[in-house]
Amino acid sequence: MSESQESTEGNAEQQGQFNIQKIYTKDISFESPNSPKTFTEKWEPQNNLDLNTNASPIGENTYEVVLSLTVTAKLGENTAYLCEIHQAGIFSIEGFSDEDLHGMLGSFCPNILFPYAREAVSDIVTRGGFPQLLLAPINFDALYQQHMQQAQASETETVN
Repeated sequence: MSESQESTEGNAEQQGQFNIQKIYTKDISFESPNSPKTFTEKWEPQNNLDLNTNASPIGENTYEVVLSLTVTAKLGENTAYLCEIHQAGIFSIEGFSDEDLHGMLGSFCPNILFPYAREAVSDIVTRGGFPQLLLAPINFDALYQQHMQQAQASETETVN
């Protein structure tokens, strides 16, 4: 075997593998604590979005990633609705460095899950009798980088 063939095969072995095994809704909740009164008021809500991701290993090279979204719409001091969804996925990831693996679990996988969560929120809010809510796109790459910078800064503070 020539040297170039060995080099090519070595690169192929080092190439990472990524597969989506399953995407599913793990938990979903909708509350409209002040209805029907809410429907009689002028609809100018203040919306708040809380976002969280969590990744955990469930087998060798297999991970569950859960994207949690909580949307709260308020009219003044009263809650019009609260919609919460935990959109999950099972992913097979192997052949990546630890740094790349963390990036995939913290950014790449949530990017895959977000459109499913966004659609579910829109559907649930509409079924609750409210105007459709379309969540704006989220830059999970930027959020992940921000999280890593904050973690690095807190490590630096702890050392000093």
